[in-house]
Amino acid sequence: MNLNLFHDVPDGLTQRARSFVCAHGVKVDIRPIEEHRQWWLERDIPAAVIDRMAAYEEQWGGLVLPPSPQYDGGPRYLEADSPEGSASDGWWFEAGMQRTAVPYSFMIGPSGEFGIHAGRWVPLHATIAGWVESLALTHHVSACAKQIVKVTGDDVDGIVLDGYEPVREVRGLADTWWRGADSLVAIYSGETEAFSFPRGRTALIYSGLDEWGLR
Repeated sequence: MNLNLFHDVPDGLTQRARSFVCAHGVKVDIRPIEEHRQWWLERDIPAAVIDRMAAYEEQWGGLVLPPSPQYDGGPRYLEADSPEGSASDGWWFEAGMQRTAVPYSFMIGPSGEFGIHAGRWVPLHATIAGWVESLALTHHVSACAKQIVKVTGDDVDGIVLDGYEPVREVRGLADTWWRGADSLVAIYSGETEAFSFPRGRTALIYSGLDEWGLR
């Protein structure tokens, strides 16, 4: 498998995320979607779904990023595959292979959301760009914070977010980021929602941030 620097950073990312992808992203070779188009068409996958997959790969295909602190690191690399769904429910496709043997797939949803699917669909971010933004923000604040505290289960409900504002660029759904006066809080609820497992909920509190850390 060939590795190259990822130079063609997709539009729509913040400067922080663009710098993160340029500095830490690499690109691996993947098979073009068009090689599978006829095979999928013969199995009643709509052409519009295959077009969505092709557009996803044109922007993100082959991108390898540092692991997420949750979901066993997230996708190993980004690659569209395995479309599934129906006209009534909408269509999903795989966003990239897992790094480890987790009990769910990373998927792109009918409206472009990035999430996990384990018999139940849980969108984590409204777009794949939101997921990339969350990785970039994790990398940024991990280097800047004076203290990082991990909170799990029911204790997450005790985190007081009065005076905090959502970090909008991560486009959070099940997973959200919050910015306070000198701290950032990341809350991960995807596995809890997927498996009805309250103890799986996790928050990371990055405190002691200066103006640069809060950017």
